[in-house]
Amino acid sequence: MSDPDFRTPEEAGRVSGTAEPPSGPPAAALAAAAAARLAELRLREPLTHSITNSVVTGFTANALLALGASPAMVDIAGEAGVFAGIADGVLLNLGTPAPEQRRAMREAVAGAARAGTPWVLDPVAVGALPVRTALAAELLAAGPAAVRGNASEILALAGRGGGGRGVDSADGPDAAREAALTLALAHDAVVAVSGPADLITDGASIVRVENGHPLLTRVTGGGCALGAVCAAFLGVRGDRPALEAVVAAHLVYGLAAERAAEGAAGPGSFAVRFIDALGALSPDEVSAGARLRVAAARTAGEGRA
Repeated sequence: MSDPDFRTPEEAGRVSGTAEPPSGPPAAALAAAAAARLAELRLREPLTHSITNSVVTGFTANALLALGASPAMVDIAGEAGVFAGIADGVLLNLGTPAPEQRRAMREAVAGAARAGTPWVLDPVAVGALPVRTALAAELLAAGPAAVRGNASEILALAGRGGGGRGVDSADGPDAAREAALTLALAHDAVVAVSGPADLITDGASIVRVENGHPLLTRVTGGGCALGAVCAAFLGVRGDRPALEAVVAAHLVYGLAAERAAEGAAGPGSFAVRFIDALGALSPDEVSAGARLRVAAARTAGEGRA
């Protein structure tokens, strides 16, 4: 990557004569933390409450199980709030927001707030579609620990775009960089923008996760399940930064996709191999295979260092 704001520790040392990156948490430290969080997740098996869209429920549950988490899909009003207080992490995915599910999401936010449960907002297809767009704004104001979406969704959520083509993004992650920073700072949340290289920010640092594979975009649920994985990692973070947990989720997910693509004949065999890869990926492989770049966040108008 040519962007001088983003360097690995080794590149920073060659440029500055030091072993540290120019700003933000060292990439090597984030990789090591991701490996440790994966080991902890498998030990603790976090109960991950996913109120998600009907198209991806099975794939999401299988991804969580393979990873080592314990999935639950409680999306009934009258139960969702209670369960959010029991769970370790919660996902709210707006893919198919029927009236019952919308009530359940509101209950889950309230239950999570009472219990201090971290939750993730995935604003699927917001922008052009009015029901989910209004709901996303309402949920965002309630204080998620993390927001995960494609670039068009993040732009629309920040009021800077009209959304993409349904669940498909019409923009790349860099187009949503300033929108992600704005959302992170305004809502004290980690914002993750999915793309060929995922962009993740807490408003102070920006991390690029360069692990992954294009076949993920050809499997239904490939993006939605990542939101649940973020919730699972947030559920075991303890007093560690939320940024660390969200980076760990994207790194593990991307590495599993790379492993699954090796020998896959196409999207069908990739999907099966991906679930297997999530279960087989070791903490050592996470720390060794990480491709992370870190920079300090700069808002529009600040220019480059």
